[in-house]
Amino acid sequence: MKRRPTSRGKAAKSRQPKATGPKGVAGQGTVVARLTRERDEALLREAANSEILRLISKSGVLETVFRTILENATRICNANFGVLNLHENGALRMGAMHNVPKAFAEWLQERRGAYKPIAGSPPDRVMRTKKVSYTVDNATEANPGRAAVLGGARSTVCVPMLKDDELVGTITIYRQEVRPFTKKQIELLQTFAAQAVIAIENARLLSELRESLQQQTASADVLRIISSSPGELEPVFSAILKNAVNLCEATLGNLFLYNTEDFVSAAVHALSPDYAASRRPGLVIRHPHPEVPLNRLARTKELIHIADVRTEKAYIDRDPVFCELVDHGGARTLLVVPMMKEQDLIGAVAIYRQEVHPFTDQQIELVKNFAAQAVIAIENARLLSELRESLEQQTATAEVLNVIARTRGELQPVFQTMLAKATELCGASYGALWLRVDDGFRYAALHGDLPQIWTEHLRSGTVIRVRPDVPLARLLQTLRPVSIPDMRTDPGYLSGDPLPVSGVDVGGIRTLVLVPMIKNNDLVGAIAIYGKEARPFAEKQIELLSNFAAQAVIAIENARLLSELRQRTTDLSESLEQQTATSEVLKVISSSPGELEPVFNAMLENAVRICEANFGNLWLREDDAFRTVVMHGATAEYTEARQRAPLVRPSAGTGLARALQTKQVVQIADIQEVPGYVANPMQAPIIRLAGARTMLSVPMLKEQELLGVIEIYRTEVQVFTEKQIALVQNFAAQAVIAIENTRLLSELRERTEEVLKLNQQLEVRVADQVGEIERMSRLRRFLPPQVADLIVASGTERQLESHRREITALFCDLRGFTGFSESSDPEDVMTLLRQYHAVIGEIIIKYSGTLERYAGDGVMVVFNDPVPVDNPALQAVRMALDMRAALGALIEKWRRLGHELGFGIGIAHGYATLGTIGFEGRFDYAAIGTVSNVASRLCDEAKPGQILISPRVLMAIEDAVGVEAVGDFALKGISRPLAAYNVVGMK
Repeated sequence: MKRRPTSRGKAAKSRQPKATGPKGVAGQGTVVARLTRERDEALLREAANSEILRLISKSGVLETVFRTILENATRICNANFGVLNLHENGALRMGAMHNVPKAFAEWLQERRGAYKPIAGSPPDRVMRTKKVSYTVDNATEANPGRAAVLGGARSTVCVPMLKDDELVGTITIYRQEVRPFTKKQIELLQTFAAQAVIAIENARLLSELRESLQQQTASADVLRIISSSPGELEPVFSAILKNAVNLCEATLGNLFLYNTEDFVSAAVHALSPDYAASRRPGLVIRHPHPEVPLNRLARTKELIHIADVRTEKAYIDRDPVFCELVDHGGARTLLVVPMMKEQDLIGAVAIYRQEVHPFTDQQIELVKNFAAQAVIAIENARLLSELRESLEQQTATAEVLNVIARTRGELQPVFQTMLAKATELCGASYGALWLRVDDGFRYAALHGDLPQIWTEHLRSGTVIRVRPDVPLARLLQTLRPVSIPDMRTDPGYLSGDPLPVSGVDVGGIRTLVLVPMIKNNDLVGAIAIYGKEARPFAEKQIELLSNFAAQAVIAIENARLLSELRQRTTDLSESLEQQTATSEVLKVISSSPGELEPVFNAMLENAVRICEANFGNLWLREDDAFRTVVMHGATAEYTEARQRAPLVRPSAGTGLARALQTKQVVQIADIQEVPGYVANPMQAPIIRLAGARTMLSVPMLKEQELLGVIEIYRTEVQVFTEKQIALVQNFAAQAVIAIENTRLLSELRERTEEVLKLNQQLEVRVADQVGEIERMSRLRRFLPPQVADLIVASGTERQLESHRREITALFCDLRGFTGFSESSDPEDVMTLLRQYHAVIGEIIIKYSGTLERYAGDGVMVVFNDPVPVDNPALQAVRMALDMRAALGALIEKWRRLGHELGFGIGIAHGYATLGTIGFEGRFDYAAIGTVSNVASRLCDEAKPGQILISPRVLMAIEDAVGVEAVGDFALKGISRPLAAYNVVGMK
């Protein structure tokens, strides 16, 4: 980069000092003085700014800040006096003044509120333009303003105080001489205006902070009282109202609760004891005038804010209660905030001022917050009350359940506990519990000092037939709770029914609630509680009583189930014992096949033990007598006597005789009263030696045939139960089974030897049959079905031997198959052959042809061997026609697939030698002779779709089939040309 010496040289020259003369020295002195003055002014401004900022940071009192700002502004800007105004709703209110002349100061002080500046004056121009207004001389202005008139102001500057382009106020400084303000002074004044705005904003924020702290302190105080007084609303309401009145700078306050009809005073805060007494808590506030604020609040559920209640219509119309609030309470400005729970009005918070001074938005929001806290407190108290009630109910329920568990099916203690808890929790005086008996009721439990007639019914268990006009009858009809606010007005009492009359007149009952005890839509009982005051029971109390009714039903059901369970346990124990005994008997039966004595011993022993008998006998019948087979538990004397004379012919009336006669179970309560036992020397020992009294005889029956009797005895008079009788019957049946098993086992042993002999013979026959089956299976596998069936039917293989017979041979194959198989995939070839064989195979079976062989597409079928056919040639032609029709459709399908194939048939008739050819494991049934050769050669000569037949075939079918001559053919293997004919169709 090149330098530019010329410029540097010029610059150097310009910095060279000039010669100083007298004129130059004077000029420098003026500059120094000016700079000194500017420095002093800057120092003054900085000092003023510092003082103002210090005041802003230390004090939130705006008046002090404003005075300091105004004092510094007038002093630094060499003004005579100054005024700071605050802007409020299009008007100005004096905020501070400094050194203002007396007349102008008095005028400003007389303006307590906001005032409108004179149109065209500097403050007015600032309000309209939000810009600085500067006047050199007010005397030359059309509207010089009050400062000029009253204060002698000449030069004036007025600057706006702006926050976010909104006018907050103005600062105006005045000189009492015509001396314009400099630009720097105006800028300084604008700086003071900005500082005033900052001071105002800081004061606002500080005020809001203090208010917020006060509100938070008040809220914390309320919440502390809520937490320290759980469920107690009075101290909470008092704290809420006190804080609302104090924080909102009110004088009076009321908190009301609303019950959908009236407002009830819940708390009051007032300086006047007389007014506080007039609004004491619990007092119902009723205003007849519809426009009273509380009545309007009940209609609209919206906040009401009245600047001066003396302008209200209710006051003008002299509503007495409202006038008392205004005239005696001194209320002027009123704020009423609704207490809302969701969409329901539950109360209101009202605060009053004794001067006309509307509440601010922040104060209104604060009261709204207190109203919300009051709602929360009410809800908490409700929830706590419900929780306490729930805990009491759960405790009562637990006690009832404990009694249910402890008493194990005893209902009386459960009912008594239930009634005691129900009456206690519902605040009742008495309680009663009925159980339904058919179409009546009986007392199951009572609680309380009820009349004597009630307790007598309980002790006696009397079933009460209810009259249709008493509460129980209505309960029975509706199955719903019955609540009677005053029993003296109930039809049952008015009709003179003894129970209601005694309950009301003697027991002092006034109110009643009756709930049903229902199981599966059936009334099983009822619970009632009674009060001595004509005050209906609440819905929650009725629900609680219904819960006790449900528990009573559960207790009844538990008692029933427990009783059934005990009975079932007893039954199961007996059943288990019986099954064990039965198992033992069956075990003895299985372990002693064919031996009856151990089986009978086991049966009798278990029957005596389980049925709690003393001893027993098992008898087997011999004509009209019974033989003692087994005894158990009898005395030695009786056992010995019975062994000496085991056969007994029973006397009339004894158990054995009656069992023989009726074949039914016989039970005698006391055999010592039966003459047949006493008089018969054969049966008397059972009384004399064994001491038998009660006797049970159970017959052992096989298809109504009496085989024997099981008898068990007790040595005291005590009849056997039905279950015990059934058990012995079961043992008797097992005894019959054992006898029958023994008989069958004996027969089985006899027949076993016969079966062994038969088995030996059967083995020989089975071996022969297996050989035959194997031969037939082999024939069906390797021979045509007709040949195999014929052999099987004849029982010989003579047909398989070589023999000569006149037959008709049919040969068919596909035209073009060789070329197709060479050019096609093996899979396609196999698919085509399967379709082809499926079609012709079904037709061959249909016409009972004998499939001699097939190789690829070539198939040969023989008729008239081994199964004879009346006209084999006609049968073959008919089959060929069916083949041609069926294969025609298949060939057309192949043609659409691109396969050019045809089908030809040759038929010949003549003699051939037939029989099996092949080797062991693989045989074929073959027809050998010229006839087979001719059929094959004719097939070769046939064009697609032709059925060529030989002259001998034509002779056999010409009456039934239409043909056409196709000429003579020199056939290979045939010495002379052979005439051939194409079959056209059946005639």
